[in-house]
Amino acid sequence: MDQGIVDFHTHAFPDDLAAGAMRTLMAEVPGIKAYCDGTTGDLIRSMDRAGIARCLVCCIATRPTQFDSIVRWCHQIRSPRLVPLPSIHPDDPDILDRVRQVRASGFAGLKMHPYYQDFHVADDRMFPFYEEVSRLGLLLVMHAGFDIAYPRVKQADPESMLRVVETFPNLRLVVAHLGGWRQWEDVRRHLLGRPIHMELSFAMQDLAAPAAREILMNHPEEYLLFGTDSPWTDQSETLSLLRKLELPASRLDRILSRNAAELLDRP
Repeated sequence: MDQGIVDFHTHAFPDDLAAGAMRTLMAEVPGIKAYCDGTTGDLIRSMDRAGIARCLVCCIATRPTQFDSIVRWCHQIRSPRLVPLPSIHPDDPDILDRVRQVRASGFAGLKMHPYYQDFHVADDRMFPFYEEVSRLGLLLVMHAGFDIAYPRVKQADPESMLRVVETFPNLRLVVAHLGGWRQWEDVRRHLLGRPIHMELSFAMQDLAAPAAREILMNHPEEYLLFGTDSPWTDQSETLSLLRKLELPASRLDRILSRNAAELLDRP
């Protein structure tokens, strides 16, 4: 398909669960605003308004028992425009078999979130999981930095991301939130300039424009990806903030579409 703009980080829920899930999540973070209602239908309407061709829909398994229902829903929503990423809870006793099931089902990869899933990104217990994900060539989108809903304890910090990448150099890791939300100095120290994929969801609204431009200009352009974290940011607004940085055209093209297409569409 035509490359188009790819949003590498969005969330949605089954239609019958979306309203309740959104209420729960917004109650956890007073003052946070939702820009979609949590359904895939509303996500697609947002994509249409913003001119976005494809979105990755990131699931998060908060309990081991959720795997089967997440995979069923991912099968249901998968389409040329929606690329679902299932999730596996680290405490699942069948975690490696689950990874193989995700690969056999033809999904592009997995989404993991150290806070919602209660693990540290560099825990040794996670290493067999990373090894299997790497062996099978799956993408792994990982929350990075602090999380707005949790205390400021480092569980997904840039230095730990670097340790994982150095231990598993073939792991197709995509570090979310521009390397580490509200850990920007650590991003500069440990990730900036290295061959590590970073997507920019929820970062454009947090960083001042000069700081955002500095990071985006000093990381290899082939390792940058567009993302929004919709419904928690407005996709059109995030695109506007990115374009206002006046990045070189070739770099902007790579961020918006080319890099994502290479990751998603390779044989």
